[in-house]
Amino acid sequence: MANPIKQLAGETALYGLSTILARVINFLFVPFYTRLLTTESYGVVTEFMAYIAVLQVVLALGLETGCFRFANRKDTDPVKVYSDALGIVSAVSIVFLLLMVVFAGNIADMLGYHGYQACIMYVGGILACDSFTAILFAKLRQEHKALKFALLKTVKILTETAANFLLFFGFAAYCRRTAAAAGIQPADLTPSDVWLLSFISPTPDFSYVIFAIFISCIVCVLLFIPDILKFRFVFDRKLAGQMLAYSLPLMVAALPGIVNDFLDRILFRFFDTGSDVWQSSLGIFQAGVKISVIMSLFVQMFRFAAEPFFFQRAADRNSRELYAVVMEYFTAFCGLIFLGVILYIDVISLILGRDFRAGISIVPIMLLSYMVLGMLFNVSMWYKLSGKTGVAIYITLAGLAVTAAVNVVFMPEYSYYAAAWGHLASYVVMFVISILLGNRYYPIPYNWRRIFSVFVVMGLIYGASVLIEKAFFEGVTFSGSGAMMALKIGINTLLILAYLAYSYFFIHRKNIVKIA
Repeated sequence: MANPIKQLAGETALYGLSTILARVINFLFVPFYTRLLTTESYGVVTEFMAYIAVLQVVLALGLETGCFRFANRKDTDPVKVYSDALGIVSAVSIVFLLLMVVFAGNIADMLGYHGYQACIMYVGGILACDSFTAILFAKLRQEHKALKFALLKTVKILTETAANFLLFFGFAAYCRRTAAAAGIQPADLTPSDVWLLSFISPTPDFSYVIFAIFISCIVCVLLFIPDILKFRFVFDRKLAGQMLAYSLPLMVAALPGIVNDFLDRILFRFFDTGSDVWQSSLGIFQAGVKISVIMSLFVQMFRFAAEPFFFQRAADRNSRELYAVVMEYFTAFCGLIFLGVILYIDVISLILGRDFRAGISIVPIMLLSYMVLGMLFNVSMWYKLSGKTGVAIYITLAGLAVTAAVNVVFMPEYSYYAAAWGHLASYVVMFVISILLGNRYYPIPYNWRRIFSVFVVMGLIYGASVLIEKAFFEGVTFSGSGAMMALKIGINTLLILAYLAYSYFFIHRKNIVKIA
């Protein structure tokens, strides 16, 4: 396409179809989860999802990015690239799944969830399926088949949604009716009464969420069968070695990165000593994180489209100037998301059940954290493009050290507030280190004055909103004066329009010639 920014924006939108749907549906389930599950049970779900997120990085071995790197080289065959990657990941995933099945009972007991060994097996199945399909999805991204990517992801998401509805509403109600007919409590039912009890509990708990994800992962693998049947498997040992040599440092680097993102969830078990039940604090924290999901959603959408885009534009004469412009647009749009959530937080907070609304207080911190994380993705492309992937390990280890320090020192007293501030502090440290190293090894002409002006304008508008609320809308709620709440929302909308005007005149108009 003549305009690379439009190409990137178009593919970001297509990848976003599925990513938005996934996050939106996940977001829409928050009212159900925060009303049908206890804070403790929701905390257990969060803990399991943290383990899944970390292990997904390990099992993928960094080969998604490795595929983009080698498939774009003129001296390699893309068929061999993806064949090697799929073979390696499949072998590792199968071994991992077998180990999870064999030691499921021991792992469940070690975590303190005796009797839930089936959940451990589901986690193994989720990880094996996701690792296998990750390479196939990467191939679709490489081939710019964004629409097919989005459709397959959408079917997976809808399968998980349907499974959740059937379990939480259909299956739970069926167990209650069966127990009532037998004159017993649902908890006393056995698999001989309801066969599905061999897999999940008779009453809604965290096992429902994990089982629904497992079912969707199986469906996703089945959807790829036509592609697998057409896939030409040609294993090139030499190429596989080169790919692993490039990709494993990325995996090692990504591992502390993903651990950094989810370490706080794991540390609640050990350091949230000021709370009566650490799982409850974790559940409230996760509810606040879910409100911030729109920022992380956009970052993920952008990443799907931007990574292959950056590699494919690397040889262009003005590629570095283009990367700098992309950063400005990205930052400006993140600022819009931040203000959109914060200025309408009164409406958005109603999504959560009453027991979870304390988590609203961490939303501004988490929104800023995800914004900096997205900016970090932009400025860290230098080591992927230059082949200096080993540097990433030291950058992410620095961030991990900050996360661990903040949570270990402050979580016993400040609970989930420490977790939120730990995210922000960690991402800022990694962001600064990556900029300094990038300026030395792969300089990109970012306009930092313009980028930082976005944060200044965000702060001014957010501050104006707070001052106006204290002056005129103190104590105004939906259950009180609806007219006053409508006026408050109207004023905040005008503030957002002011931010849009700034973005147009000081970001878009300044760059319109560069991207034409």
